[in-house]
Amino acid sequence: MDDRAYQHLADDALKHIEDSLKDVDAEDVDCERAGDVLTLTFKSGARCVVNTQRPTRQMWLAANARAWHFAWEETAKKWIDDKGQKGADGAPLDLFGAVARIVHESSGLTVRVG
Repeated sequence: MDDRAYQHLADDALKHIEDSLKDVDAEDVDCERAGDVLTLTFKSGARCVVNTQRPTRQMWLAANARAWHFAWEETAKKWIDDKGQKGADGAPLDLFGAVARIVHESSGLTVRVG
């Protein structure tokens, strides 16, 4: 994938996450984007950070003292965990599923991302 295609996919991913939280009270989950970094801050003060990693053409996610790296999987049309971790449903862990799980664990809210 070239730089332009990567940037388009990465921007879309950040926008999808932002859009999934647009109707959520900012006191529960505050969503702030600065360039290629999206920070979710929860009522408890905990944070979740999603950012692009242009050199590796990945999306990185950090929350609750953990970190994940997601690579674009063209066949699935998803950002998939590069370590092969599985989601709760047994399918490969994807970026949007991981963010939704973190939001739920950190705020009790159920959101659909993507």
